[in-house]
Amino acid sequence: MSGILNRAVAWMGCVALLALSACGSSTPLNRAPVEDRGAVGSPSPVVVPVVKPPPGFENAGKPGYYTVKPADTLIRIGLENGQNHKDIARWNALENPNRIEVGQVLRVIPPVGDAVVVTKPVSSGVVTSTPISAAVIASVPPKPASAASAPSAASTKAVPAGSGDEDLGWIWPGKGAVIAEFDEVKNKGVDIAGSAGDAVLAAADGKVVYAGAGLRGYGNLIILKHNNTYLTAYAHNQSLLVKEDQSVKKGQKIAEMGNSDADRVKLHFEVRRQGKPVDPLKYLPAK
Repeated sequence: MSGILNRAVAWMGCVALLALSACGSSTPLNRAPVEDRGAVGSPSPVVVPVVKPPPGFENAGKPGYYTVKPADTLIRIGLENGQNHKDIARWNALENPNRIEVGQVLRVIPPVGDAVVVTKPVSSGVVTSTPISAAVIASVPPKPASAASAPSAASTKAVPAGSGDEDLGWIWPGKGAVIAEFDEVKNKGVDIAGSAGDAVLAAADGKVVYAGAGLRGYGNLIILKHNNTYLTAYAHNQSLLVKEDQSVKKGQKIAEMGNSDADRVKLHFEVRRQGKPVDPLKYLPAK
């Protein structure tokens, strides 16, 4: 019995010694670190990211403006809107035409006085060009339609000849047979068969506004601007024989047929009226 008491006394002494040593230590035992978070109830600062609107956003939805979509390029935007991609870059003061962003809004019609000009002969023989103001254009009354000018049923397929932008005297750009006709969804032009190296001809007088391979699905491509209404496109060539800004004549050889970005040798030919694809067979003469 005395042995048990002695051991109990010894154990209690050890506990007392441990407690004294803990009180003398400079670092408290079993104490969690404390983080000072300021006054209770004070709100944490909220960081709101600044979202910069895309260039030109204030013009979104306005006539004559285009909102950039994913996969757009300036070349495609020009083709879809019937304009020279270089003009669009100039109208929008683009420092780098290859850098446009989704949601950006671009002007795709010329500013007032930029494109519409009229030539005036003067007594000295010098010809001057004067921009037509919007007020002058608005003041010109529309020409009344006459019964004689109404198209007949027999002329519904071919575009009627006349003065101005419609009178281009189209010719076939290739000699081969049509192997794929126009479809607004699947084929925005016609496909013309041929052999590698066959001549590709300008369908009407015009100016080269694009020559290159920068538009996916078209391969080596040429785009001609004929007037303020019409563009034509010539795709899948093996070689291009003209350069941008070059003027060409109807029937001039502008490329050689090939199969660039295509499954066979062919010429894909499009007619764009104010940027909208239209059926070339309604413009080309019957073969």
